[in-house]
Amino acid sequence: MRHGINPQLQIGETLIEDIQFDTHSRDDIPQVLRGLQQIYKDTKTRDAIFEQIATVVIAKTDSETGRPGMSLWCVFVLGVLRLALNSDYDRIMELANEHRTLRQMLGHGIFDEDKRYGLQTIKDNATKLTDEVLASINHEIVKHGHTGCSDKKIKPSSVVAIPL
Repeated sequence: MRHGINPQLQIGETLIEDIQFDTHSRDDIPQVLRGLQQIYKDTKTRDAIFEQIATVVIAKTDSETGRPGMSLWCVFVLGVLRLALNSDYDRIMELANEHRTLRQMLGHGIFDEDKRYGLQTIKDNATKLTDEVLASINHEIVKHGHTGCSDKKIKPSSVVAIPL
């Protein structure tokens, strides 16, 4: 059965809230991951996003049989990264398998070196994020951004909207 996120922290795994980013990097990947980290910290927004993703990802699966699929968080992170970077699935697969900070964001620790994402797995899951689902997710992210910025907790530049 799929789950939103794995509730059990594994040995060598870093909490997503504690992931450190290179503040001097001018690349777009750390900026996107920082925005995803802010969304992850807000459980209300995160749960609303998981509901939207679950409607299309889990819709035709039997929760009692089969193997566990990619978590909803991984589907969300890889889908957002693909859209934000405007890249193909081959690059997303390479990043998911080799980029250390992205692997931490996906919930992998130092003992998960052998956990790899296949190209077809990424395609099968990320393509389920249709325009309608992305529009509803984008609405939740914008709501999160408005509440976060009005509380002065989050800088407006750290709120990431999903490009459609």
